[in-house]
Amino acid sequence: MSQNQLPVPAAVIHPDARGYWEGTTREVIVLQRCDDCDTVIWFPRAICPRCWGSKLSNFEASGRGTVYSWTRTNKGMADYRDAGPYILAYVELAEGPRLMTNLVGFDGDPKIGDAVQATFDKIDDESALLRFGPA
Repeated sequence: MSQNQLPVPAAVIHPDARGYWEGTTREVIVLQRCDDCDTVIWFPRAICPRCWGSKLSNFEASGRGTVYSWTRTNKGMADYRDAGPYILAYVELAEGPRLMTNLVGFDGDPKIGDAVQATFDKIDDESALLRFGPA
């Protein structure tokens, strides 16, 4: 499948997500872990969604994951309006959370369970967009 160059829209950086976005500039995924119940948290937030604890720590994830689900999008919206076709997917990180992302660099269709590795497209000096390619 050929893919057009995907857009890299500007990030809106919420204070609770500052650690995540700082990590993207170093090309690492920074996740949160609840210090009370050990839950790994995606997306960044102020409290644990499992136990409501507020003691959260950041850690660097491996950048590895597997394709959980995907779809080919032929016509996107907003910044992605002219980008199609492209692949929108859920990737399950090795650390557990699933996140919505784009898959890039696949020669053919990805398969559920394919191993993927994080890749980053720089937005500006404060952020980069997380995507995944074949591992």
